[in-house]
Amino acid sequence: MFEHHQAYLQALGQQAKQASYALANLSGEQKQQLLSAIAATLTAHSDTILAANRQDVVNARASGLSDAMIDRLLLDKARLNNVIADIDNVIRLADPVGTELESQLLDNGLRLSRRRVPLGVVGVIYEARPNVTVDIAVLALKTGNAVILRGGKETLQSNVALSDAIREAITAQGLPADAVQLIQSADRALVTGLLKLDRYIDMIVPRGGQHLQRLCAEQATIPVILGGIGICHLYADKEVDIDKAIAVIANAKVQRPTVCNALDTALVHRDIAAQLLPKLYRQLADLGVSFYACPQAKALADGFAVDIHDATEESYAQEWLALTLGIKVVDDIDAAIAHIRQYSSGHSEGILTDNIHAAAYFVNQVDASAVYVNASTRFTDGGQFGLGAEVAVSTQKLHARGPMGLEALTTYKWIGVGEYTARR
Repeated sequence: MFEHHQAYLQALGQQAKQASYALANLSGEQKQQLLSAIAATLTAHSDTILAANRQDVVNARASGLSDAMIDRLLLDKARLNNVIADIDNVIRLADPVGTELESQLLDNGLRLSRRRVPLGVVGVIYEARPNVTVDIAVLALKTGNAVILRGGKETLQSNVALSDAIREAITAQGLPADAVQLIQSADRALVTGLLKLDRYIDMIVPRGGQHLQRLCAEQATIPVILGGIGICHLYADKEVDIDKAIAVIANAKVQRPTVCNALDTALVHRDIAAQLLPKLYRQLADLGVSFYACPQAKALADGFAVDIHDATEESYAQEWLALTLGIKVVDDIDAAIAHIRQYSSGHSEGILTDNIHAAAYFVNQVDASAVYVNASTRFTDGGQFGLGAEVAVSTQKLHARGPMGLEALTTYKWIGVGEYTARR
């Protein structure tokens, strides 16, 4: 079995590397035509894709998956149309490949420049969301990269239908279909094997939970982009418009609770807790939210019909991905920052305040890929940031940080041009 897996992965890697050479030579116009063809083919096959997704949903329910997980894997007509519409957004984005970052004439006679080039082959391991199959493939192809995809078993039928349509479009453009390959087996051994394909794969992006992130960090012999875990906070400072702050907290928690940039804990300055929290409990309880609160915050829920529990260190360290919110009353901005430093995953953090000095202090003191002043954490997203669809949200600091768009799928090469110049 081990030899079979090795042979299969070696073939995937070789095919992807070979396809990447063809992609690297494409002009910007050819890549745009390719993406347009993918959008048209996905539209033409939408009935097949939606039927495959319905089968995944039926299987997921039979397997006892939670409603939150089923929401993540669900593709209805509107969601699929949005995924396809996002391809047009990527087509309109400037292609970073081929741009020169700098150019200078050195004293030694060389004209030296740095030029953006594709990474080559990108491996992406992800769970649940079938839209990732399209997002990653489109971003990779736009930047001249081949991609090997390994989605979760719960979305296998959807991913096969999506990748088949994408490969059909690639072939119709006279390019190798293996520019996009999907591992169709749920065998975990293939993930471990994929992480060792450093001869062929240039970067691994895991999009999934803590277990997947740790597995990749520990097992990979390839550079790994870590991220996607979002333990996100909003801090309501003492000088704040309470009603507006509650509206932002509600948006960050409720608009789409199953995603990594949804709010997990609201921190509230003690001077305004008695005014803000009763209103917050009422509004969010009506939206189906339950709470884990510190003793001070919990006392302010007395008399309200809310589902509220005692907050613990474990609850503050939880990425909820559901209609659950942690609440903590803090003495001041430094206490809020200390809490964030202890529990944040480095994804998205924010302050709600009318004090510009407090805002500036918070932004300087909080270390995260995105820090907000008077805005929802839900904005940490490639589309919202104007990057088009995103590869992932990186919470690390080298190569890429925050929503990863096109540039994160490129590297650069130094180009030195001389006049038959020899080093002295």
